Amino acid sequence: MRVLSAIAGAFLAALTLAPMTASAAPEDPNMSPMIIGGSTATNFPYGARLFVNGQQNCSATKIAPTWILTAEHCVASSGTYTFRAGSLDQTSGGQLVTGNQIIKHPSADLALVRVSTAMSAPFSPLGQTVSAGQTVQLYGWGATCTNQPEINCQSRYLKVANTQVTTTNGRDYRGGQAISVRRIDGIAAGGDSGGPMFANGRQIGVASTSDRSSVSNYTSLNNTSYRSWIRQYAGV
Repeated sequence: MRVLSAIAGAFLAALTLAPMTASAAPEDPNMSPMIIGGSTATNFPYGARLFVNGQQNCSATKIAPTWILTAEHCVASSGTYTFRAGSLDQTSGGQLVTGNQIIKHPSADLALVRVSTAMSAPFSPLGQTVSAGQTVQLYGWGATCTNQPEINCQSRYLKVANTQVTTTNGRDYRGGQAISVRRIDGIAAGGDSGGPMFANGRQIGVASTSDRSSVSNYTSLNNTSYRSWIRQYAGV
């Protein structure tokens, strides 16, 4: 796992978690936990929580029976990658599956993980045209605090935040094309990496970087070459 680092002079950092021994604090879904802001998600069957060697690390989506989509920097180290797929609660429900193949995009912050057990439908629908000024939603199990190590305040329940697109030609952690957003009622934080951005019921981005306050960049699934790369391996 990469230690958080600034990129491109934009003071944005990748959203994985540095290795720590502390465990996440449980949250009551009735208390409206945050991404940093936002609220508890409902009726979202596409999410997958990523664990590395049993430690919560990133967010992701199931996009086909044996394929999960996440950020490249989430799977940059060696280890055992497992996912709890299809549950809003990262501690129970859904399906526990293990990755047996990782395919990293050569230039964007995207990765595909093949899992050893087929997952049940539905799967995240990919692709939707967006433009500057549009409101989009971010989903993830990441940090809900900024005043302590992010591993200490990972959300037990999937969260969602509304944001506004500022440009569709931003840059992700690896310099790939990204959709940049600013906070409306929340923003992404550590542990949200690899999680989805949605617009009009379809996934349009994968969480890459954030300033934990007001700005995030999500690798764009509207980029035709990125979509072709996903289709080449996952068939969707």
